[in-house]
Amino acid sequence: MATAANTVQLRLSKTLGALLGVHAGDSLGATLEFNSYREIKKNFPNGLRDIIGGGTFGWPPGHATDDTDLTRAVLLAYHDRANHNLLKIPGKDFDIARSVADWSLDWYEGDWPGRKKGQAPKDIGGATHVGLLNYSHLHDPRRCGAGDGKAGNGSLMRCIPTGLFTRGRDERIKESKEISAITHNDSRCTVSCAAYNEIVAALLDGKTPQTAVGIGLEVAREQDHIDVVDAIERGRTLSISKFANEGPGDELPDNTSGYVLQSLTVAIAALLDPRSLEDVLVDVTRIGGDTDTNGAISGGLLGARDGIEAIPERWLNTLQFRTEFEELAQDILDLASSPAEGLPSSYKKRHGLAG
Repeated sequence: MATAANTVQLRLSKTLGALLGVHAGDSLGATLEFNSYREIKKNFPNGLRDIIGGGTFGWPPGHATDDTDLTRAVLLAYHDRANHNLLKIPGKDFDIARSVADWSLDWYEGDWPGRKKGQAPKDIGGATHVGLLNYSHLHDPRRCGAGDGKAGNGSLMRCIPTGLFTRGRDERIKESKEISAITHNDSRCTVSCAAYNEIVAALLDGKTPQTAVGIGLEVAREQDHIDVVDAIERGRTLSISKFANEGPGDELPDNTSGYVLQSLTVAIAALLDPRSLEDVLVDVTRIGGDTDTNGAISGGLLGARDGIEAIPERWLNTLQFRTEFEELAQDILDLASSPAEGLPSSYKKRHGLAG
């Protein structure tokens, strides 16, 4: 019988697995980004199994691309909210969408680790560029999205902290859609993020992958979005190992180029693949195309499924934000469960505070 301590530890493992699964999938796939299936098969016949950097943008090994950087922006916003909630300031509601937009704008304008002050990002998607440029002028996170017809995977890649740190289904769906809409307000993107995060929350609660996917489907149906429903249903029928061994073929006709529904489909297929996290992520990136983002989106679900212990230590040791992600996640969980009298002792110890 599981004890309360075991339940807390398992939830922490899955939370860290999800965040670092995004980071690991991103960093693994960064080497292969924009390569075709044929190119990858020629250079890495058995798939790329180590995080080595390089690629189109010359990444250092384990360095975050925009996928992990913008996940960090969302994570920092949830960390800010956890601290804000502890203070319990009357009449001061925390606007999570605005906080995410502010942190994302810092990234966009060059106030970010690993870059010189003011230096633009190496890699940024079109809708993300438009949304953050709009936000820099409007300062309204609810009026800056790139608009209908812009249905890339740039919000799905960063959305996982909502699934990890927001308790309550209605609030998760609302926040998932609002945070997506900062840059990607096409309903295919907003509903995909909502469905994905309900899958993540279900995995954290100990649901099986099959049950969790069913919960994501319920969300897509309730949101009356047949395209997202179809994308999830397709993911249930596809084989990642088949794509990795035979190529994407007609079932993934645009070679996983960055369309949000195709990335969602690949991630669902990855989650339902019973093999190890490592083997599945290696095969996701073997398919080609938008390898870093597909790796990130799939890695988040696999990490929530299997926990941090499933991520190879040789991968974890390379990741730029490993320590920061672990500390931020632990802080958020500690602050959410803190007693009414103030900061929990574990938080104080970690931050060198007296008492």
